[in-house]
Amino acid sequence: MKLDDLHQLPDLTHLLAELAATAAQRDQHGGHAAHEKAAIARAGLLPLVIPTQYGGSGVSWADAFAAVRAIAAVDSSLGHLLAFQYLQTATVYLYGSDAQRERFLRPTAELGWWWGNAVNPLDHRLRAQRSGSGWLLDGEKGFCSGTLGSDVMVVSAHDAASGNPVVAVVPTARYGITVRDDWHPIGQRQTDSASVQFRHVQVSEDEVLVRPEVVLTPYQTLRSCIAQNVLVNLYTGIAAGALDEARKHTLQSSRPWITSGVERAADDPYQIHRFGEMRVQLLAAQALADRAIQRLDRAWRKGAALGAEERAEVSLATAEAKVLAHRAALFVAQELFEATGARSTKAALALDRFWRNARTHTLHDPIDYKLRAIGRYALEGILPDATIYG
Repeated sequence: MKLDDLHQLPDLTHLLAELAATAAQRDQHGGHAAHEKAAIARAGLLPLVIPTQYGGSGVSWADAFAAVRAIAAVDSSLGHLLAFQYLQTATVYLYGSDAQRERFLRPTAELGWWWGNAVNPLDHRLRAQRSGSGWLLDGEKGFCSGTLGSDVMVVSAHDAASGNPVVAVVPTARYGITVRDDWHPIGQRQTDSASVQFRHVQVSEDEVLVRPEVVLTPYQTLRSCIAQNVLVNLYTGIAAGALDEARKHTLQSSRPWITSGVERAADDPYQIHRFGEMRVQLLAAQALADRAIQRLDRAWRKGAALGAEERAEVSLATAEAKVLAHRAALFVAQELFEATGARSTKAALALDRFWRNARTHTLHDPIDYKLRAIGRYALEGILPDATIYG
């Protein structure tokens, strides 16, 4: 997958330039990127993965993640928001009935709905209780990416009676929902990953995508694989962006060391070696990311015919890609400073945003458990079980 292919999409070159021009400043201020989200919507990117029968573009995951990766290279917060948009619309497609797909996906394509994510599977503070013909939600959720400024959100709540989740679609403006402005991390500052409070929020039965008694099919559990591929492509995008900034700064501003014997920093053999190391890390991560997406696309096209073994192969390929992408993002974002020197630490440049963004997002779930799954397969050929994180 080549990022250059992305320039064939309408207005994307302009969009990338627009986001890049203000990325450093916006990173320093944080807050809600309403103007930039509107630009992404105008570029026609919101309905990319929505099937054509529901008004969307129906592109492959390879194409959708190419868009995510390119945007993440210039602004990983906005890449994050777009990727989570795709995850939520895919959730409706995977879990929903035909009527629910029509009800929620078509307005997304035609009206430009932004989706929020309140599906944090480890957070059981949000409780669901049956109420008449529907459900009542009480409690709160954390790390709700994209909820601020969204039109609708996918919500998971804990059903105490069964111990299983209830997954539903609710309008963000529904009475009883409060989206807090409490997202103040060191990185990914404009992902709107705030907490959301629910007070006696009514959910009708036709808004419920997954009831607690439902056992998901292998195809439906692809949601976890899509979520992990979101992370893989954000990380590879960050690594690509950091390498590009390191290259530009070295060519334009860096000075050679006094004992290097060269007149340009770009001719310093240690610099050349360092850029070679960064490029190899990036290319390896991109190669495994592309391989994982190919597996995902193949499984996605199978629909309900997807079996558990092939689904597990997607999970394994995604885990392998994630380990390399995780490492590449942190490595390149750190080596950027070794390559560019003291001048690159000027606060106004905000070149540290690549490392901060990578460090913040790579804490999503530990790669140690990805390596355990990979190691089991390497040793005994045991494919990973489907989980909420893979």
